[in-house]
Amino acid sequence: MSYLLFMDESGHDHKNTPYEVRGGIAIPDNELWSFVQGMQNLENLSFGDRLYNYGKEIKGHKLLDKDRFKWSNQDEWFEDSLRRKLALAFLNRGLKKEKPHRNEFTAYGQACLTMIRGIFKLLDQHRAVIFASVIPSNSTKPAGFKFDDYLRKDHVFLFERYFDFLDQNETQGLLVLDETDKSEDRRFVEKMNRYFLKTRTGILRSTRIIPVPFFVASDMSYLIQAADCVIYCINWGFRLPVSGMNAEARVDIVNESYDWIRRLQARIEINKNGYCGCEWGITYVPDPYMGRA
Repeated sequence: MSYLLFMDESGHDHKNTPYEVRGGIAIPDNELWSFVQGMQNLENLSFGDRLYNYGKEIKGHKLLDKDRFKWSNQDEWFEDSLRRKLALAFLNRGLKKEKPHRNEFTAYGQACLTMIRGIFKLLDQHRAVIFASVIPSNSTKPAGFKFDDYLRKDHVFLFERYFDFLDQNETQGLLVLDETDKSEDRRFVEKMNRYFLKTRTGILRSTRIIPVPFFVASDMSYLIQAADCVIYCINWGFRLPVSGMNAEARVDIVNESYDWIRRLQARIEINKNGYCGCEWGITYVPDPYMGRA
């Protein structure tokens, strides 16, 4: 058995999110197909059809938009079959550029939250774990920074946690990334190559992590879509009890996701270099440009 880490990012446009987060969900290879089938069923149970058929995608910032919460609370929670019927009416009106009715807005908001809640349940059922590195959204490179060709410290820490988890479980890991801008993707791969092939620590970690990532389009992969939702929830709804990680969170997202993220983040027992304890899959890096890991 091996693990596949499906990775995405949140807040990299530095517009209106409190943090910049990179990471995702690691899932055992023998759970992949069952998880995908579960996502297909969940999407149909939530909305009555695939969002792709209406020009939409399962994205955290869309499912958890403030309006979705407002719409969902406009009325009592609908019974499942009625919610699906009204959510489909909402989607079809969008195709026709018609304004939905009030109960259709309500049903669509409830469908979005049903989808988010179902994703976390599926991750738990399929033994997935969460890894992420978090930095402040206002992090900027210092003047004269000379290490642009190397992985940033937060990325190194992310791979460290993934390696320690794989080592603890005596297995291998693959990386699957969301395909974005080809030039940016290529630069990131080049930085990974320098790390895994030319540094002592990276060479060690390549014994567990296969340092050749696969890229997939997010609208074609339920696992990348699930990772997107989790990373967005970490950005807005999860705070570690460490100095400096105190940006304001959205209470609605905290209520939906905090307990799930705390439950699902990887836990690694550590016994090395005289240290015995545990480390967690989510790490906060106050300054990704200070020092070198």
